[in-house]
Amino acid sequence: MEKATPPITREAALRIALASRAMPNASLPALIQLLQRRLGEEIDEEKLRQTTVTMLKTGFASADGEEDGEDIGIGLESMKLAVRILWGETQGDDSLPKIESYEDGEMPGSVRIAIASDKGDLLSGHFGSCLRFLVYQVSPTEIRLVDIRDTMDAEFSDDKNLWRAKLIGDCHVCYVVSIGGPAAAKVIRADIYPIKIPDGGPALDILQPFQVAMVESPPPWLLKILGVSAEKRLKNYSAAEIDE
Repeated sequence: MEKATPPITREAALRIALASRAMPNASLPALIQLLQRRLGEEIDEEKLRQTTVTMLKTGFASADGEEDGEDIGIGLESMKLAVRILWGETQGDDSLPKIESYEDGEMPGSVRIAIASDKGDLLSGHFGSCLRFLVYQVSPTEIRLVDIRDTMDAEFSDDKNLWRAKLIGDCHVCYVVSIGGPAAAKVIRADIYPIKIPDGGPALDILQPFQVAMVESPPPWLLKILGVSAEKRLKNYSAAEIDE
C-alpha cells in the first residue's frame, strides 16, 4: 500500500511554524487554516511563494470579524517578516552580497544597473515578482554594488509594476529573467533599458560582458546613456545589440 502524500511538505511546515512565531496573536493552527483556505490543502514551498501580506491581513481579519483588517493585533512589519519566512527569504540572508560605499562622481563614465534577484547575488527574478533589486554602479574598469532594494511594499501599490520602475528610477539598465510587455513599457518610459536573460546567473557574470560592450561595441542606446551625441552614435556604431 502506497503512503499518502502529506498535505504539507516538511520544508513548508517548518516555514509555516517559524512564520507563526513571527506574528504575535497568530496561532499556528490559524495560520495553517488560512493558508490552506487560500492556497489549497496541499502546500509546498512553491505555493508558499504566492503568500502576500494582504492575504494574511485580510485572512486574519476575516477570521476575527474585522472588516477593514486594521485591528487584528498583528503588526504590519510582523506580517512582512512572516511572508519573507514563508517565501524562504529574510533580510538576514547570509548569501546577499555586501553593499560598498559610493559617492556620486567616484566612477566617471559609469552607469547604474539593477539586477532582479530572488537569492544572493544572482540574476534570478522576474521583474514583477522578484524579491529585490541589486543595484550596481558599473564602469569599464569597476563593478560596485551600491544598494539592495526590497520590493515587498510593491504589494500595497495600485500599480505594482510602476512602483517597481520608480524604485529603480535612478538606474539606466535593468536585467531580468523575464518581463511582460506592459511592465517593459513602464520601465522604458522611466528611461530604464530592460535586458532579458532567461537563464539568469551570477550578477558579476552578467555585468562583465556589459563592461566589455561599454568599451568595444557600445550599441546606440548605451552611447546615449553615456552622453554621446546622436551624430556620433550613428557614425561610430557598427556592433550588434547586447542580447535581450
